[in-house]
Amino acid sequence: MADPTVLFADHGSVALITLNRPDALNSLTHQMHRDLWAALDRAEANPAIRALVLTGAGRGFCAGADLNGSDLAPSDGAAGRPDPGVTIEQNFNPTTRRMQNLRMPCVAAVNGVAAGAGVSLALACDVTIAAPGARFIQAFSKIGLIPDAGSSWFMPQRLGLARAMALAMTGDALSAPQAKEWGLIWDVADDCVAAALAYAQRLADMPTLALVATRHLLRESTARTLNQQLDVERDTQSAMGKTNDYVEGVTAFREKRPARFNGT
Repeated sequence: MADPTVLFADHGSVALITLNRPDALNSLTHQMHRDLWAALDRAEANPAIRALVLTGAGRGFCAGADLNGSDLAPSDGAAGRPDPGVTIEQNFNPTTRRMQNLRMPCVAAVNGVAAGAGVSLALACDVTIAAPGARFIQAFSKIGLIPDAGSSWFMPQRLGLARAMALAMTGDALSAPQAKEWGLIWDVADDCVAAALAYAQRLADMPTLALVATRHLLRESTARTLNQQLDVERDTQSAMGKTNDYVEGVTAFREKRPARFNGT
């Protein structure tokens, strides 16, 4: 039997999901998206899991779409040529949306090259930690396409328009240390998987609902005016005030002890 394209490991309150096509730099196929969704479903279905780490097997994190697949292989003539927009709509967009809407924090451990939609996948996580030799490549222009799977949104937000534009147009590689300096990622670590697991464990011990609400507040803030954001903060704070973790946090503060959050 063929090896599974996505691996799942349970580390107590943290799930480790590994893209597992190392010979193809974990490039994404139609089936691999579905296997990733199944792994995400498995993590979300277990109430004990309160954070998630996503990484890649072998020497790469994810090289984006598998261009050898029949759904993207170009033909000689325009007639019958595959429409990349179809696989974007059926595969990549749902994956990005799933990552953005997980019920728990997610940390990317970028162990090697992240190219094309692989960059999008890393940036769709809440926190990104990379190995020193990792590289981020907006490879789309090299094959006559445009940034997709969220890259045209993530890159300007993280880097500003000038840097995002230059990287998207040239397809030049951005090293992990430079990506950290520019604010594309959070950190660089020799063992990025171990660092990501430790970071995820820290998040898993925190008030999960408040962390996820914070994610949405920050990511959606650029689409609102300040007055609109103040209203959303008010309404979200009201919702957080009804959680058990809020009660525990205030009680622990008053009793001068560490809080014991349970994610509810």
